[in-house]
Amino acid sequence: MSDFLNDDLSDGKDLTENATPAPQEAQGSQPEDDGSNDNRNWYVIHCYSGYENKVRKNLEQRIETMGMKNKIFEVVIPTQEEIEVRDGKRRTVERHVFPGYVLVNMILEEDSWFVVRNTPGVTGFVGMGDEPTPLRSEEMAGILRRMENEAPTYKVTYKQGDRVRIVDGPFNDFRGIVDEINMERSKIRVMVNFFGRETPVELDFLQVEKA
Repeated sequence: MSDFLNDDLSDGKDLTENATPAPQEAQGSQPEDDGSNDNRNWYVIHCYSGYENKVRKNLEQRIETMGMKNKIFEVVIPTQEEIEVRDGKRRTVERHVFPGYVLVNMILEEDSWFVVRNTPGVTGFVGMGDEPTPLRSEEMAGILRRMENEAPTYKVTYKQGDRVRIVDGPFNDFRGIVDEINMERSKIRVMVNFFGRETPVELDFLQVEKA
């Protein structure tokens, strides 16, 4: 993502401080309102973490009721599938890639800025100086590509040193201690007592549960 967004994410800034004023009216001819204008760009808006879906719903309603479909085209929350493994059961959830951020494809003018900025839950545009800063096309393409192609990540409820029970495979119902968790391979190594000896057993995440 662009440097300004990386900086804000890495240093934990409260982007409510970055709320930017409305853009000045452009001089000269105004863009056509047919939605085909080249002035459309992707912008980043900030909201409170956990309220991303609510903000998107609020904004989409305002776009409809205020007749802004010709200037505000799309609202996107970058997400990635996460597989949560708990007690040997799998649950797929959507995780927000950039918590507290929503992306908006729009033509930035005073009226469209007003609709977005005053949407309930929005705390400001992300930008440099006095103007919201659009994402470069390659940055947005990379975000969309990541959403489409990145493999789901795993979230497990046990950690190294925890006692677990094996629920599937040749060592079914054996108990042991988690020795290593390999997130890249979705594997867990458990030390079990087998004929009086500590034996390492490699298993899938779904083959164990907390004892």
